[in-house]
Amino acid sequence: MSWEQVKDIRAKLSRETGAVIKDWGGKLPVALIYPNSYYIGMSNLGIQAIYRFLNELPDCVCERVFWTPGDSEPPPSASFNSIQDKSLRTSLAMESQRPLTDFAVLAFSVSYELDYFNVAQIIKAAGIPLFSKDRDETHPVVIAGGPCMTANPMPLAPFFDCIGIGEAEALLPDMIPMLKEGASEDREALLKSLAEVPGIFVPRYAGGPVARQWLADLDSSPAHSTVLTRNTELGDMYLIEIQRGCRFGCRFCLVSCAFRPARFRSLESLLAQAQTGLKYRKRLGLVGPAVTDHPRIEELVTRLSAMGAQISVSSLRIKPLPPLVLGEVVRGGTRTVALAPEAGSQRLRTFIHKGIDEDDILKAVGKVAVAGAKQLKLYFMVGLPTETDGDIEEMARLVKACRDIMAKPSPASRITLTVAPFVPKAGTDFQREGMAPVAVLKQRLILLKRLLTGTGINIKNESIEWSEVQAALSRGDGRLAPVMADMDVVSLAEWARAAEKAGLDLDFYAHRKWGSKQELPWRMIDAGEGV
Repeated sequence: MSWEQVKDIRAKLSRETGAVIKDWGGKLPVALIYPNSYYIGMSNLGIQAIYRFLNELPDCVCERVFWTPGDSEPPPSASFNSIQDKSLRTSLAMESQRPLTDFAVLAFSVSYELDYFNVAQIIKAAGIPLFSKDRDETHPVVIAGGPCMTANPMPLAPFFDCIGIGEAEALLPDMIPMLKEGASEDREALLKSLAEVPGIFVPRYAGGPVARQWLADLDSSPAHSTVLTRNTELGDMYLIEIQRGCRFGCRFCLVSCAFRPARFRSLESLLAQAQTGLKYRKRLGLVGPAVTDHPRIEELVTRLSAMGAQISVSSLRIKPLPPLVLGEVVRGGTRTVALAPEAGSQRLRTFIHKGIDEDDILKAVGKVAVAGAKQLKLYFMVGLPTETDGDIEEMARLVKACRDIMAKPSPASRITLTVAPFVPKAGTDFQREGMAPVAVLKQRLILLKRLLTGTGINIKNESIEWSEVQAALSRGDGRLAPVMADMDVVSLAEWARAAEKAGLDLDFYAHRKWGSKQELPWRMIDAGEGV
């Protein structure tokens, strides 16, 4: 802890609206930890919703904590930065600048596998024993939740006293009273009691299946921006969740598994939240995995526009893509429209259950062009199961066709192709599939770039090497925890060194295709159908 760190936090607080400052007297102090930077975390609607939910409880005080590396700014441009600097500083709470050891509960919200490294670094830097078995009543209770934890809690399980499987709003009402009563008393008795709560996974008392919990009525717990700041990725917006879950069920997608069933907030609830939001921001960000799937999306957008709102959306599905919604998004100032065909050939799109054909894609691009958007971002994956070089050739042909459509009304329009390696996710249809070999992925990226040379199309690709790490963490088990614990810094070389020291075959987790008899590390999770 240093005065410079305190000064940095107070400077951030001075630029915020909506931070909750509560007296700690007689209350359960919870540190809500997002294991990535403030810049990224403050645009995470899940953190905002949990922060509001906990601080509305009269016997609880919740303060935010973010991952603080030795060098704080400039903010990262992606969800993960490789830390080469050993000077990780102890993270302090935003509201009071207290250290983590002052809190009764440390609650991690984990959204990305590559943030697992930051979880370990934060706990170690705080001076708290990293492994749950080494902690006692003098230490905070360390818990976690989030989509990654719901799918497969095992790689981080040895670090946590308990893990919430499902959605926070469905889990916290039962957890908080128990934590308030027993956090500073008999730790083992508390954990045994928590293990009896539906949806709570206590690694040391793991027995039967743990059933994922979810909120049936979204209107009962609004999710919108609570603390606003310009010092964040989406700082010009007031965010409102309009849906949760997805009905389309793509075979690779974690969202459709971790957040099913698809649920929608009522029009009346959304308009009320928007009315509040417009007091703080002119631009409203509508959040959901398939925003245009909301049954009253056109009426919602029309009403919001009449209220004077500029509208942005977190996702636009290729089908359905109502022109009215697209037009309002572009008129609201959105410079780039993003669409996700995911696979280049129709054979592969059918295989992954994408639910669209080439005609749907080209029609959607035509709508984007007519709406007046000047930039189009297309998301694809390489290395999907059964993929061949022919699928890459089809991808290049499709992207060129999209470019031609965009260029008709606006020759100066630009297309960016963002390509990510397929990473198998626990709980999905492809959970037993292995990630394609690194050499194959590199060869297919080279092929794609060669086929698009001279087209003016900008190609960006995620790191294949870090995607390989992500795949190992996604399908990992508890044997990966000591590997992360042994890493002084987070780098590919250090990851490989620590895994080799532990005698682990990372290829087994990341690349091996598992047969039906292979026991899954996350077998204790009962994801349920959510219907």
